[in-house]
Parts: sequence; structure tokens; C-alpha cells
Amino acid sequence: MEFPDSTRIRLARSLIPALLCLCASIAPAQNDPNLQKVLSQMDAAAANFHTAQANFVWEQFFKVVNETDTQKGTVYYRRSGKEIQMMAEISDPPKTVLFSEGKVQVYEPKLKRVTAYEAGKNREAVESFLVLGFGGSGRDMLKSFDVKYLGAEEVGGMNGSNLELIPKADRVRGIFAKIWLWIDPARGLSVQQQFFEPSGDYRLAKYSDIKLNQKIPDSVFKLKTPGDTKYVSSPKG
Repeated sequence: MEFPDSTRIRLARSLIPALLCLCASIAPAQNDPNLQKVLSQMDAAAANFHTAQANFVWEQFFKVVNETDTQKGTVYYRRSGKEIQMMAEISDPPKTVLFSEGKVQVYEPKLKRVTAYEAGKNREAVESFLVLGFGGSGRDMLKSFDVKYLGAEEVGGMNGSNLELIPKADRVRGIFAKIWLWIDPARGLSVQQQFFEPSGDYRLAKYSDIKLNQKIPDSVFKLKTPGDTKYVSSPKG
């Protein structure tokens, strides 16, 4: 699926590229003991994961214009059985991104518009990408990425384990050439992520005030829209 430049930038700001054209292939885990330790921590966290809530700062850098677009807000995750939901509430400009029941919906209050993106047959891959470093297991991560341990690094006042992920699938590498994750070893969760695009653009995501396995109301995972909101489907490639 190809989009014009203006649409691509808008989708980048809503995290949509990470949810498109994903696929996976199984490969054995690397033998680095440091990596194995981090992956085991992520496996343990995933096994006990129910909900997560965190404040975020997303910085999207566009190389061509040498500009950075910064967004702040709160993100929520919830797992119920095999279903996973994600809600990101962006404060400025106001925008809401919801993933539920195999569909991504982007609500733009100023435009009174909701744009829907169907995950379709890629639903499982989309879900695994959504929980990358946030409730996803290390074992499952190895299905889609070649993973390398880069070392310990201080992030947000704590020592994080830095991992480099190279997508196995050519189509995914066309979106992100590589991804860096900083994992909190105590909780097995990501406190920072950086997604590098082949163009030289990148997205840096910083998470703080992480709350794990606390009750999140059902209403959080529902779009709150006025009656005159317009609903449109995603562009077709």
C-alpha cells in the first residue's frame, strides 16, 4: 500500500505505519546471555500482563525538512483473553488512536472525523507490533525480528537494557530499517523506543509514570465523539 507524502506524514504522527503490512517468520533465539536474560524478563512480564498505562512524548523527525513534530499524551493497553486493545490520547493537537477488534481508528476532534484502518489478515502481526516492549513476550518478538543486545544505558534515571531489532520481512524493513528498545529490567517493559525509517526519518517515544496491571475503566477504550462525526475508511492501495 502506497500513500502520497502528505498522507504519509499524517499517518506517521498517528503511529499508523507501524500497523501496516506486517508479517513474521520463526527463527532461533540468539545466544548472547545478556540478550537471553532480557528476553526472559520480557517473557515473565508478558505472562502476567493485563493492563498498562503511561505518559508519553513522541518525537517524529522529518529529515527532508529538518523538523521535529512533538506530541504528548497518555497511552493505555489492556489484554482480555486473546484480545488486545490500545488507546492513545494525544493532547496537542488533540487526537485519539484506538486499536480494538482488529481495527485502528484515528479520531480528529477538530475535523470531527474518524478514519478507520482494518488490520484484516494481518491482525495478529499488528497486535504483536503494538505490544512491542509493552506486554509482548521476548519469544514472540524473535518471530518477527533479528534481535541484538546493545548494552546497558541510563534512560529516565534508570538503567535500561538497549536492544536493536531488525525486521525479518522486506515489507516491514521498507517502513522501519531498525528499531531500538530500552527495556526496564525490573518490569520487562519498554521505557523508550526509537523507530528508524530508511529515509532517515525517525520516531522517538519516551514513556514515564508507567502503571502496570491497574484497573482501567472500559470507557477508556471507547471513542468519545459527537453525533455529527464523519466516519471514513482508510485509503486503498
